[in-house]
Amino acid sequence: MDSIIGKISLALKDSVLRKRLLFVALALVVFRLLAAIPIPGIDVARLEAFFSNNQFLGLLNIFSGGGLSNLSIVMLGVGPYITGSIIMQLLTMVSPKLKALYHEEGEAGRARFSQYSRLLTVPLALIQAFGFLVLLERQGVVPDLATFETITNIVIITGGSVLLMWLGELMTEFGIGNGVSLIIFAGIVAGIPSALSQLLFAFEPSDLPMYIAFIAVAVAIVWGVVVVTEAERPIPVTYAKRVRGNKVFGGVSTYLPLRVNQAGVIPIIFALSILLFPQMIVSFLANVDNALIHTISTALLAIFSNGWFYSIFYFVLVFVFTYFYTAVTFDPNTIATNLQKNGAFIPGVRPGTPTSEYIGSVLTRITLVGAVFLALVAVLPLAMRAITGNASLAIGGTALLIVVSVVLDFIKKIDAQVSMREY
Repeated sequence: MDSIIGKISLALKDSVLRKRLLFVALALVVFRLLAAIPIPGIDVARLEAFFSNNQFLGLLNIFSGGGLSNLSIVMLGVGPYITGSIIMQLLTMVSPKLKALYHEEGEAGRARFSQYSRLLTVPLALIQAFGFLVLLERQGVVPDLATFETITNIVIITGGSVLLMWLGELMTEFGIGNGVSLIIFAGIVAGIPSALSQLLFAFEPSDLPMYIAFIAVAVAIVWGVVVVTEAERPIPVTYAKRVRGNKVFGGVSTYLPLRVNQAGVIPIIFALSILLFPQMIVSFLANVDNALIHTISTALLAIFSNGWFYSIFYFVLVFVFTYFYTAVTFDPNTIATNLQKNGAFIPGVRPGTPTSEYIGSVLTRITLVGAVFLALVAVLPLAMRAITGNASLAIGGTALLIVVSVVLDFIKKIDAQVSMREY
């Protein structure tokens, strides 16, 4: 505890770290101000009724950082950027050029890769903005708009999404931590006071067991996320002895730490994006006048609304994306090559390809534990919702998972910055 307090004190005393933390705080204030500016002509009563007990929009509101609940100019949040990043990373699996750009061309290649993701964000934001406006217009939340007004609102909403993407990248570059994750985190935290006040206002003595169960599950989720996030599988590594003149170098033993959950909370975000985007399209098509399209979209919407299908599909997506994101961000071949170049080896394993295969097999086994845990934690709130009938529990569980992971990552980044300055 003393060590943590000491590092926080050191971070506040260091002028560079203090400026970085201040930049993050100011950027989040700007984001919350933007989230409070609504698009014109909203029926607040209809909006609240439309959002009540709607799990789909509640989860989507998480990615908008709370901007969707009041139809602000940043109502799409960082959702289009996340979706664009997912599409680009999926394309690395089928395009050798993109894979080489991401893995083999260093920082310059990753910068170009990120630029492609940004460019893809714009058309995705345009499509989502149009879809939302039409959907909300048909629900009576937004009044009937003329063509010019519709185009104006689409441009404003798309501009707000691009602005948030830029703000998030500025936070990553000039602040501390991942800017996009911090924006999502800020939106969740900003909604806590109103959520607590609603729970207290609607509290009845008969609901006490449900609240106790939810608190118990929340504590268990926090504990489990912390344990799994911090868990590592050390692989012993030995550096060969090298003689230069009269001095002997190397000969030391260390270890290569492989995290049980290399992907963090990213698989949850990926899975929710994949789940929510088709639902939004189907919900939009359900109101089309064409009988065939209406029938098909209504049937698909019924399937998506089925609790069992939703939970199983969500579980599978989180599980698959955990392996996928780990494979994208952690390359055993690169690790094995670097070890060989530095004269290091794993005892009992030949350098080169055998080392790469060994690291890959260990990573596959430990990622299984992380993937199953993450998927179970993701669907556990849905199970509680099915038992209790309270839709907010499913939303709250996912939000809690994101908040804990972001806080852990933020603390680690501060600790790394402080440790670097101590040395």
